[in-house]
Amino acid sequence: MVEVLKCGLYDSVQDLGRFGVQEYGVPFSGAMDLHSAKVANSMLGNPIACAVLEITIIGPKLKFHCATEIVLSGADLNPILNNKPVKMNTRIQINENDILSFGQRNYGCRCYLAVKGGFQTEFIMNSYSMYEHITSQSRLKSKDQLGILKHLKLSEDAHASLKIDNTHFQVEDIEVLKGHEFNSLSIKEQKLLFSTEFTVSKDSNRMTYQVEEHFTNNLESIITSLVLPGTVQLTPSGKLLFLMRDCQVTGGYPRVLQVSESSVNQLSQKISGEKFRLKCID
Repeated sequence: MVEVLKCGLYDSVQDLGRFGVQEYGVPFSGAMDLHSAKVANSMLGNPIACAVLEITIIGPKLKFHCATEIVLSGADLNPILNNKPVKMNTRIQINENDILSFGQRNYGCRCYLAVKGGFQTEFIMNSYSMYEHITSQSRLKSKDQLGILKHLKLSEDAHASLKIDNTHFQVEDIEVLKGHEFNSLSIKEQKLLFSTEFTVSKDSNRMTYQVEEHFTNNLESIITSLVLPGTVQLTPSGKLLFLMRDCQVTGGYPRVLQVSESSVNQLSQKISGEKFRLKCID
């Protein structure tokens, strides 16, 4: 069991997401940066669908009540084990009563903590992913206890490390496809989408990434239609909404763009104030 001694800014258990239930209005959810979550699980020899802990910007303080192995991937939040720094993307042996905490952020927005065998929490609609009104809570709080499998034997390659290409966290071009309503925009508006440098808004979250810049929008609302993570909507006020993992499953705003899967992962690692441009790959 892992005890939350102190919660971070926003910590939640996530896996690859909740599939096959969108017809009931249930979002996909899942790790915001699926690439980093898969790296963490793969390094432990876990199935990539195992539940991980998603940690956002400011990490929690955790106490392990049994032995296990862990890997931390994604954003570097300066992990500390028993008051000693530990490396990212490295298999780490955990003993009973070990305490994991985090320091100042080096880069990225979301860190992923994988444990051997995955976190054993609520499994609802074929997923461990936390989401409000589906699971009993949408984020961790202090004194929470998370089930894990006891794992005493240290793997032979437990100190193996993986060098990660940090361009995943520094990319400036977010790749997009043209959305269903893209051609309803004027040529001038289309060009503006790909010539503007966007700034991540402080209002960004697991549901939607927003930007500070606005556009003139003369498009009519559409009949409520399907949306999914990566869909970019243009609101009547001219705001661009980049839908993320916890987004709704339908919407009535024009869908002007669709962010590629790899770029959804990259966008989720950006924090408020960081810049990016859009690159059309259609």
